[in-house]
Amino acid sequence: MGFTPFSPTRTGSNRFTGDFADSSDPLTASQGSRAILVTYPDDFTKREITELARAAGYEVTQVVTQRDIIKSEYGVGVGKAQELEGLVADSHSDTIIIDESVTSAQANKLSAKTHAQVIDRERLILNIFARRATTTEAKLQVQLAELRYALPRARDAVRYSVRGEQAGFMGMGEYAVDVKFRALKKQMAFVKDKLEKSRTVRDLHTAERRKLGVPFVSLAGYTSSGKTTLFNRLTAESKEESPNLFTTLTTTTRMVTFPNSKSKILLSDTVGFISRLPTYLVESFKSTLDELRYADLVLLLVDASEHVDSIRTKFLSCRQTLSDLEVDAGKILVVLNKMDLLQDRGSSHLSEDPLFREFDPVKISATGGYGLRQLRNHILRRTSVTPKPEGEPAR
Repeated sequence: MGFTPFSPTRTGSNRFTGDFADSSDPLTASQGSRAILVTYPDDFTKREITELARAAGYEVTQVVTQRDIIKSEYGVGVGKAQELEGLVADSHSDTIIIDESVTSAQANKLSAKTHAQVIDRERLILNIFARRATTTEAKLQVQLAELRYALPRARDAVRYSVRGEQAGFMGMGEYAVDVKFRALKKQMAFVKDKLEKSRTVRDLHTAERRKLGVPFVSLAGYTSSGKTTLFNRLTAESKEESPNLFTTLTTTTRMVTFPNSKSKILLSDTVGFISRLPTYLVESFKSTLDELRYADLVLLLVDASEHVDSIRTKFLSCRQTLSDLEVDAGKILVVLNKMDLLQDRGSSHLSEDPLFREFDPVKISATGGYGLRQLRNHILRRTSVTPKPEGEPAR
């Protein structure tokens, strides 16, 4: 996949496109594409990159592992690049996905050797976000993330596409780089201005909520942990629920009155987390994720049906993201979800795990309703709203 001279345009979805990204529209580029994945050998990373690739619309033909994805000229080892060349031909794959960040130069060299399109983990996640974004704010946040992804790769892209140019004062190579950087920065300023206006509106809404004196509770957790299912269950809403990654990219807030309690809370659903989430992506979605920092209580959902190693990895990743967002650990209530999928309902060993013990986790099934009364009572107590003694019928 070569890079063409930079030409920023607008598409019907109000997204900027250019050679800094996958030059094809991410909404359609992966449809019907066959991909070979290059990742680390542990089971968790293999499962996650496979799920990400499928969420982006790729058919995974093979998963290739390498203990160290080294930063050679190909982004992978020379021997691995030769292996991939043969695998692409044998499997008739047209895409190679590297489960790490690679430079434009590395991607182009590996693409030239294997005759396949090469994208990295960050590009893959951005493509998924672009497919999932439906609101104006979400599209703007994805645009900003794309531009931040593009900026450090711009120089390599220009040098690759205009070889032989002379560097220096008035040299065409420098001119092309300058034009590209100016265009990228101009676009970033435009998108940031739009997002700042959205943030101002959000701040006004937050201030109005504070005046009402209604506790604000926010849902957080790894992508596909069941946040939207729980949100729908508690609010009687019908937001889209899906096992696919990153179904929710925008914040939805609703007023909730729990059974047997006249007290109200505001409940908010947010974008899911993922391991090794690029810092600039968190920054781009900061206006949305800031809701977590200002919440009176954060419900951190954990998919308890997964293998314990996956649970620990995802939980630690979520904790790190919340820490990066400066969310007070004292405001976190851990919720072990999908307990109905466990063969042994008494698999409460998770709640005894030192990793979770300090958070006094609540075990629920957002789908089946198990444990929801206990969760509601925890929410009311943690937000200083005392639940009535007569509880709702036990489930």
